[in-house]
Amino acid sequence: MIVCERIILTLEDMLRTCALQFRGDWDEKLPLMEFVYNNSYQARIKMSPYDALYGKQCRTPFYWDEVGENILEVSNDVERTKE
Repeated sequence: MIVCERIILTLEDMLRTCALQFRGDWDEKLPLMEFVYNNSYQARIKMSPYDALYGKQCRTPFYWDEVGENILEVSNDVERTKE
């Protein structure tokens, strides 16, 4: 199978799952799905797509309130995903 075809099948599966899981507001979850795909390990390139493109790992959806503080806020989407 050509690499592009495999990528398309993977993205179709992810979008289908997202649409079924989040029925009414699936389109609002697309940034989270993009984050998941871009940071998933790809065996063929031995790194994530983001890592391959930018040469570093992507920042997580965690938000640090201010530099130096140890307060960590997590978005509602991340909390729901963990559940």
